[in-house]
Amino acid sequence: VTGAGGSIGGELCRQILDLSPNRLIILDHSEYCLYNLYEKLIANCSIEIVPVLSTITEFNRVKTVMNKYSINTVYHAAAYKHVPMVELNPVDGIRNNILGTYVCVKAALSEDSIESVVLISSDKAVRPTNIMGATKRFSELIFQSAQDLSHNIIFSIVRFGNVLDSTGS
Repeated sequence: VTGAGGSIGGELCRQILDLSPNRLIILDHSEYCLYNLYEKLIANCSIEIVPVLSTITEFNRVKTVMNKYSINTVYHAAAYKHVPMVELNPVDGIRNNILGTYVCVKAALSEDSIESVVLISSDKAVRPTNIMGATKRFSELIFQSAQDLSHNIIFSIVRFGNVLDSTGS
């Protein structure tokens, strides 16, 4: 799970653990969020949980993690989602949301073990009126193109609206 330390990524992790996977890899660029999530997840859990402190924009790191752990399913939740922050920092929003998605897709396409990749998108990707929405729409287009390139991996997109009690919502 990329962006595992966020509110949506963290909830995905908790629900994935209920499915009893062999292992759960949690990736986030925030040491604090990753540590907090890891501590919560390992309490009373017999499943191996591997915290990876990294940004999604580092292709070699992401590819190495996918390869090392023979990952089957990727949930790509890493994104800058706060509209005002992305409007004030458009280059960083583009780098994280678009380049990060491209890196995730490119790494997944290079690994034989990957069966599916799911993008967590935003309702703001529908006819975007701001930079954050445009970056999420661009991310969706990357996923749609990836599906055309791959016959072995299922690329899926889900759009979330505002999530109650999520960070910044």
